[in-house]
Amino acid sequence: MLFRKLTLLFVVCLFSSAISFAQKQPRLTYNVEMSANMSSGDYAPLWFTANKCGLSSSDPSSGYLRAGLELNQPLRRGWKIGAGLDLAGTYNSPTPFIVRQGYFDISWRMLKLSVGSKERSPLGKNPYLSSGGMVEGVNARPIPQVRAEIEDYFTVSGTKGWFAFKGHLAYGWFTDGRWQKDFAGDVHKPYLKKVLYHSKALMLKVGNKEKFPLEAEVGLLMAAQFGGELHSFKKLTDGSYQENVSEMPHGLKNYAKVFMAQTGGEDTAGGDQVNVEGNHVGSWNAALNYYLGDWKFRVYYEHFFDDHSQMFFEYGRWKDGHLGIEITLPKNRFVSTLLWEGLATKDQSGPILYDGDERFGDASNLAFAGTQISAMDNYYNNYFYQSWQHYGMGIGNPLLPGPIYNKNGSLVFRSNRVRANHWAFAGEPTDEWKYRVLMSYALHWGTYENPLDNIKNQFSSLYEVTYSPKKLAGWNFSVSAAVDHGSYLGNSTGGMITIRKEGICIK
Repeated sequence: MLFRKLTLLFVVCLFSSAISFAQKQPRLTYNVEMSANMSSGDYAPLWFTANKCGLSSSDPSSGYLRAGLELNQPLRRGWKIGAGLDLAGTYNSPTPFIVRQGYFDISWRMLKLSVGSKERSPLGKNPYLSSGGMVEGVNARPIPQVRAEIEDYFTVSGTKGWFAFKGHLAYGWFTDGRWQKDFAGDVHKPYLKKVLYHSKALMLKVGNKEKFPLEAEVGLLMAAQFGGELHSFKKLTDGSYQENVSEMPHGLKNYAKVFMAQTGGEDTAGGDQVNVEGNHVGSWNAALNYYLGDWKFRVYYEHFFDDHSQMFFEYGRWKDGHLGIEITLPKNRFVSTLLWEGLATKDQSGPILYDGDERFGDASNLAFAGTQISAMDNYYNNYFYQSWQHYGMGIGNPLLPGPIYNKNGSLVFRSNRVRANHWAFAGEPTDEWKYRVLMSYALHWGTYENPLDNIKNQFSSLYEVTYSPKKLAGWNFSVSAAVDHGSYLGNSTGGMITIRKEGICIK
């Protein structure tokens, strides 16, 4: 069955490449990849699993066979189409077969409409070295969506190259309902089906590196879960379980409400009626880029917020976020890029806050039922949608390990109060050899509602070498070793081998 599907992939893309309504011949590329890893712990080392767009497993031994084709076809008058299909068969992964990517793009000049499932990198972060974005990154499987976007910075006419912007607006759907049922429902834990997705972003850039060496970027990214069915269980006196289904509305007006982050109506859960409809996450993003000859220095900051809490400063100064420094060195034989990131999610607006807003009564009387209680934001977790995850992998930063690591079938993050440091560097000693090293150290406090018995720690590391021989054009051979040590995910040492062949079918 797997080989039939892989064969279908090639037939479909080759058929697409035969369309001849353009001036130029289409460019069709292919890739075939296989990978296997083994390790000694209860789980694979974190960096064998994290930031692989879901093509990975937390199991100590796993592997996959992957094949894909990508079509990029220029048309007349600034139009362009693209398509991709990327399939994988897996061993010891959450599902035995993965449609990693399957999309169709049509673009005109800087505008693009993308339909389907497609890998996308976090805003402004190095997908090769960074620990990842806090709202969306490359950790979980891509979410199928309809996405209108300006993918790359577009320079505004008349600004002489000094002002540019990019952004997107997307609606989609989560595809892990069956997996959630198997993972959580079979052990009578809450799970969801038919959940919908929304995302939007706007990033601005000021600067012209050809005339001045400093650039500044700032912008906002927001995403949400909405609609869907929550399946929960009630244990009966005879020891059996009764399954209950709660459904959230998903009509046209709900698409508008989630876009505007408005409160829910009477047909939504109680929490959504006093807060906003759906599970919303977001971040403010800022960066400074400084160019000095062949050097590049980049400092970036992502401030995460859950719903409206900490979106602005109504709950005090921001204490949580993701700070990074990336240095790109002039070409040399040893190190090409250095990176450090610090991650803090421990505050979450504080443990508890009584709001004295007159709409909620007298805050001096803490027993008053109408008093609003804020804070304890519980990042990535939600009372209805369980958590910000897809197939068990956190959609945000993997230094907060997702529900796939829960042995009890729960779909919530066991620890979202974290402080971490992440170091990485990479180099290309020759045209045929390159390497990278990732090292992370995290402290875990659990959640406000369910704190860990004591502070847990986790060190995670990856050491990878890739060989791309000139005599075997398109072939890449990677060997990786990883070591994890700590009291949160445990100790694990492992190795991984990846072989990849890529090339051009039609230029």
